Amino acid sequence: MADPKTVLEFAKSHDAKILDLRFTDIPGLWHHVSYPIDQLTEASFRDGFGIDGSSIRGWAAIHESDMLLKPDPATNLLDPFTEIPTLVLICDVIDPVTKQPYDRDPRYIARKAEMYLHSTGAADRACFGAEAEFFIFDNVRFDQREQYGFYFIDAEEGRWNSGREENNLGYRPRYKEGYFPVPPTDHYQDLRSEMVLTMQSCGMNVECHHHEVASGGQTEIDLKFDSLVRSADKMLLYKYIVRNVANNYGKTVTFMPKPIFGDNGNGMHTHQSLWKSGEPLFAGDGYSGMSQLSLWYIGGLLKHGPALSAIIAPTTNSYKRLVPGFEAPVNLAYSRRNRSAACRIPMYSASPAAKRVEFRPPDPSCNPYMAFAAMLMAGLDGIENKMDPGPPLDKDIYELDPEELASVPSMPGSLEEALEELERDHAFLLKGDVFTEELLRTFVDYKRSKEVDAIRLRPHPYEFALYYDI
Repeated sequence: MADPKTVLEFAKSHDAKILDLRFTDIPGLWHHVSYPIDQLTEASFRDGFGIDGSSIRGWAAIHESDMLLKPDPATNLLDPFTEIPTLVLICDVIDPVTKQPYDRDPRYIARKAEMYLHSTGAADRACFGAEAEFFIFDNVRFDQREQYGFYFIDAEEGRWNSGREENNLGYRPRYKEGYFPVPPTDHYQDLRSEMVLTMQSCGMNVECHHHEVASGGQTEIDLKFDSLVRSADKMLLYKYIVRNVANNYGKTVTFMPKPIFGDNGNGMHTHQSLWKSGEPLFAGDGYSGMSQLSLWYIGGLLKHGPALSAIIAPTTNSYKRLVPGFEAPVNLAYSRRNRSAACRIPMYSASPAAKRVEFRPPDPSCNPYMAFAAMLMAGLDGIENKMDPGPPLDKDIYELDPEELASVPSMPGSLEEALEELERDHAFLLKGDVFTEELLRTFVDYKRSKEVDAIRLRPHPYEFALYYDI
């Protein structure tokens, strides 16, 4: 854990010329502002840097726009993509009047979730490990105007890429059959490896990388778990590295949950566990080697799953992934093997330290600070109220008879439904002031006006195929 003095020494030893400060808006996009490196002093870590926050999505109004960015010395790294040596620091956002953390800063929400965990006495550390999937395309074009709307994807790996001049479709993954093929069917071994090496150069601990199920260059790179805030920091750095390495290769990356019709979408399965005094709390002699505490945690995730969906799958496009089929985890149940269940208990290792729950509905369009915090709060509510998750769902969901299937609750079918569930069930998020009523109202209003209503009001291209000659 670096301190201000160590950061300054690091910058000097790497001849850094520019300081780049990063922070996050409510939807989860990284923003930055840069300064000459001599602007950074030990006092900067206490006093911060002033910015105008009025144009940041979901932030302050124009009449209260001044904000301070306070660098976190534990996040320092050298930007691997700039020609001029640039020191990067992730910041917390501070209200300049009260000198208190800003309630709409997603990183502060994550920090408060960790503080609330400590206050409960249930554990002192929450570990999160997210598996964010993405597609690698050669080109994408899209536009939306009053009289037209379209998108067009061109991908080297897509067997539908008839627009490419060479039109060589000899080695392409079949739909839903892209898992783990070797080259040349896997076109992106070297590209992924460069992404991994760049992540390692930035201090990230990478476990593995591989091709994913879908055609069109779907990929996954897995990071080792870390504490809640640090895992969220690393997820934003992960996206930054993936996009920039791909861009340097002349490619473009998307974390959209469902960019390709008829093939698997991008998930962000999130592994989580609780620890206390260095000991794992999820191992025990219950179902699949899990502890009673972990089963209550699962109970909280399942009980609050519909409300969580608004935060962990927060786009209209998310619900084109969260449909039956395509390995979509739409069923609010738990299992050690069934991948259609929302909560899966991985069985790769019998080690107590490896015992964890994998929550599968999230996708990488979410804000990781808010998503990880919300999942932790749901799990802690389950522990506090000893929520029984019910019997495990170890059957194939598609082999259940209608009566059995009707007894298994499921995730919402649209973002609009998810927002309604969040409005109905959010008291668990307010504990410890981790989330606030004002923040959740801002979030719901933004999603309704900028996304749900925006999509609902515009004609869809497929509607012309269905209805033009009606």
